[in-house]
Amino acid sequence: MIKWIPKYSLLFIVCILLQVFIFNEMQISRYFNPSFYLLFLLLLPFESPRWLLLITSFVLGLIIDAYANTPGINAAATVFVAFIRPEILNLFSPRDGFEPGTSPRISYYGVTWFFKYTLVIVVIHQLLLFFLEAFTFRFALTTISVALVNSLLTCFFIILSQYIMFRK
Repeated sequence: MIKWIPKYSLLFIVCILLQVFIFNEMQISRYFNPSFYLLFLLLLPFESPRWLLLITSFVLGLIIDAYANTPGINAAATVFVAFIRPEILNLFSPRDGFEPGTSPRISYYGVTWFFKYTLVIVVIHQLLLFFLEAFTFRFALTTISVALVNSLLTCFFIILSQYIMFRK
């Protein structure tokens, strides 16, 4: 675990910087804003302890909330998906399990596996994020449609990053 701390610390910082200075600034209309920072949570090693997932996702969400001026909703949504991440990974695990020392990446498990894994995490995150922001079910269809479009945008940029930053 110690050996991958510097690499993932750098990924943590890069994801925050990209989210704050690029993705928060490229809002498409008023509603669509990709949550690229989820890449950090998605790429943490399989053997990451749950307590570490929860703490890092909370800090990540709080930092994004501070820059986006959203009072805790990113932190709440990010902690929730960090909490359910192990179950989602179990849902998509290969028959023989994950190879020791690997991370959830396209280069290890293929684009189909990575897309399904990413899509589930991102959709859950976005639905929770937008329902917390709206804090009502009055416009549920609009909230769901905005969350789904944001999910697709987020998945597009996360998968694109796999081909740009994480080539084998």
